[in-house]
Amino acid sequence: MELKDEMNNLIKVSFYAYISLLYCFFVGKIIPKGVPRLLTILPVVIFFLSIPLFLTSVHSIGAISFYISWLANFKLLLFAFEKGPLSSPSIPLFRFFAMACFPIDVSQTSKGFSKPKNFSTKSVISYGTKGLLLAFLLRVYHNHHEVMNPMVAWCFFGFSVYLMLELLVAISSAIIGLFLRVELDPQFDKPYLATSLQDFWGRRWNVMVNRILHPTVYDPMLKLSVRVVGRLWAPVPAILTTFAVSGLMHELIFFYFTRAWPTGEVMLFFCLHGVCLVMEVVIKKALRVKRNLPRQLTAPLVVSFVLATSYWLFLPELLRCNMVERAFEEYGMVSELAMDVVRTPPVFLKFKE
Repeated sequence: MELKDEMNNLIKVSFYAYISLLYCFFVGKIIPKGVPRLLTILPVVIFFLSIPLFLTSVHSIGAISFYISWLANFKLLLFAFEKGPLSSPSIPLFRFFAMACFPIDVSQTSKGFSKPKNFSTKSVISYGTKGLLLAFLLRVYHNHHEVMNPMVAWCFFGFSVYLMLELLVAISSAIIGLFLRVELDPQFDKPYLATSLQDFWGRRWNVMVNRILHPTVYDPMLKLSVRVVGRLWAPVPAILTTFAVSGLMHELIFFYFTRAWPTGEVMLFFCLHGVCLVMEVVIKKALRVKRNLPRQLTAPLVVSFVLATSYWLFLPELLRCNMVERAFEEYGMVSELAMDVVRTPPVFLKFKE
């Protein structure tokens, strides 16, 4: 599909999402919380799950599936029961849209939108360095991955994905901050420094997802588990369920990319990490460990484990949907469009001729 057609489709689905959220906003004013509101909002949730199917670009599918099909849907489910960031009775319409579509901290909007922090010279240098490193890693991977050792190639690609996501969130935060005067929640907090799987998944990797999974999945499951297995072991089923839901959502996102039935490997990846994290928590409780081992020892082990298991279970799905090839093809289309704009003389020069 041509870039112009994809942009038109993206504008259309964004408009439909806007109308759907407008409907949900007024539903919250007239329908009581609980099952009645849930049933009223459920058609929007189903529609948001189908939106990425109208798109073909890996970049637009990735953004829409993450912000709308995942984050917005989970916030709407909380909203149905008068919970979450959308449930403030005094929240205005414009703020409702922003809070639903983007990962914005509630504290930023409690007293109205405030001016976002400007990028410091240090952060500009940091992001610039990461941008150059990303370009280098992608170029090396794209040109030489066929002759590289598969594990080395995956390390190049894995770090490229991390840098790409961090830069995209930083750019999105700058653009959204310009118009909405708020900052997006950070997506990463130096995951390569994680001292444990609990630290990696709970505080450093994909922080936005962790913040929405906690109230929608972990907390309800924890309360239920307390009644069944007691307070001491209640976190175990809560953690396993949270990772299973995350696995299901990732399988859904890969379905958007491939339009093919899931293989279950991505689901297995998250279930495996959920089990390993539970083992880590249980061992710490049994040994009454209160302090982590030195970061110099644990960080390489955690990163190596994540890379090895993702190479085993995540890489096949990325190869199946031709993620790298499609991304480079889209970069080429954007580059050609930019060159066409540069080569086309301004309208006033045409008239002058």
